[in-house]
Amino acid sequence: MKERTGPIARPGYRFILLGAAIFLLGLWTGGFLSGLGLVLTLFLAYFFRDPERLVPAEPGVIISPADGRIISLERVREDHFLKQSAQKLSIFMNVFDVHVNRAPVAGQIKAMSYQPGQYLAANRPEAPDLNEQLAIHLRTPDGADVVMVQIAGLLARRIISYVREGEQVDRGERVGLICFGSRVDLYFPEECQVLVRIGQKVKAGSSILGRWS
Repeated sequence: MKERTGPIARPGYRFILLGAAIFLLGLWTGGFLSGLGLVLTLFLAYFFRDPERLVPAEPGVIISPADGRIISLERVREDHFLKQSAQKLSIFMNVFDVHVNRAPVAGQIKAMSYQPGQYLAANRPEAPDLNEQLAIHLRTPDGADVVMVQIAGLLARRIISYVREGEQVDRGERVGLICFGSRVDLYFPEECQVLVRIGQKVKAGSSILGRWS
């Protein structure tokens, strides 16, 4: 899988080093900085963790692109890429969830679209329209289209992508991360059978969200 350099997501090392620098400065100067730096370093190492996941081998399934809790499941019209009605599933990630995102299906990245924006709380209904976001349009080998949208949240200030248009990705492959609390919206065909419910906790790369009918 792409972008894994160990138990920590690669973009997280610069943040962890900042916490370590504060810790060392505190040891040198004395005072509260050493304690603050230690807590910050440990939190950042935990936040940017990148565990391995056992990706389901079952054919015809859609897996979760994110760790977190399902906050919405509805039928909508997706006019950016699909130009048709679709099922939309939203996953909210709090600061304690793994923030590395993964491809929900295997296929080709047909298009990517970045939208700058605000940093509203990611679980607010208007967040998908107003917040910074990165949309990824995937097409499976069978010709089915799935759209994954990474949305920045109240604390998030950067969406980091590991992939580019035209690339082929495997199901469960790492495609990027969002720094701090955020959400991922997933659009998939209406004929797919949904296997999860609102309020359910899911894990990126391992939880099955739906199945092609």
